[in-house]
Amino acid sequence: MSHKVMVCVLAFGVFSSCALSQGGPFQDSVAGYEVATEAALRSIPAEWVDLARSSFRIAYQHTSHGTHVPYGLFGLQDYKAGDATLFGVSNNAATPQPGKLDFHDYGIPGTYPDLSQADGHWSAWLEQNRTFLDHPDNAGINVVMWSWCSINGHDAQAYLDSMQTLIDEYGPGGSKIGTAAGDTRTTPLTFIFMTGHAETDNTGYRQPADQAALITDYCRERGYWCLDYYSIETHDLSGRYWSDASDDSNSASYGGNYFADWQGEHDEGVDWFLNLGAPGGSENYGQHLSQHITSNRKAYAFWFLLARMAGWDGR
Repeated sequence: MSHKVMVCVLAFGVFSSCALSQGGPFQDSVAGYEVATEAALRSIPAEWVDLARSSFRIAYQHTSHGTHVPYGLFGLQDYKAGDATLFGVSNNAATPQPGKLDFHDYGIPGTYPDLSQADGHWSAWLEQNRTFLDHPDNAGINVVMWSWCSINGHDAQAYLDSMQTLIDEYGPGGSKIGTAAGDTRTTPLTFIFMTGHAETDNTGYRQPADQAALITDYCRERGYWCLDYYSIETHDLSGRYWSDASDDSNSASYGGNYFADWQGEHDEGVDWFLNLGAPGGSENYGQHLSQHITSNRKAYAFWFLLARMAGWDGR
């Protein structure tokens, strides 16, 4: 199945041109299970990883389930020879560190720590983002991502509408970008959407599968970037979908935990790596997990998104 996606060329940290193209998962704007593999990660040309690492300053806000992304990023750089350079990342550095992806974990302070708690308060959530983005200290931030806790029962359409408001204001050509009176930033933002985690009972109205489809369809139609938590958690390493999967990849229809089983059959440091709670820190699966594979895969998918955002065409 091919998807229509928006391929954008990045120049000096700003998207300078975009064009619609057709492509498979490597050319998609949504990073799901297909690209959440080490093979997909290693297929990215180094120059695009280098450009992403040096171009993006990321603010990421989340609670417990959102730890999977940073813990995977922090562990990946210690995985194999060369990864400390290629996938180097800093955490909450006061100023960008040369050669490191500038990553700010829990980066958007305010009343709402995640999207689930923001639901029903989207106007106030927008103001929380505006306060952060309009502050001179955050002028260099050019990527924003928020995570859900549980998406079950929440108003994902209101989330999409609110994200669109931020894009219209702070994205390339946005109403708040420029040097005229009333403008608050000169550097436009790129916003990464996210789906919610799996919860075993995944199908039905406003359940995780339906919510994920709503979000990913929206992003694909518009060429918006999305990290698809739901897809990554519900597909095993062979690509098989388990509709009753939990956030930790437990599945009654599978008969156990498919990521834990895969991890047990493969070698640490060769096929998978230890996720870390901080760069150079202690081992940490990521909250609500009992295995490393989930956070490994989300780190792979996140770097895929960054390379695509930097201009890699996925080929």
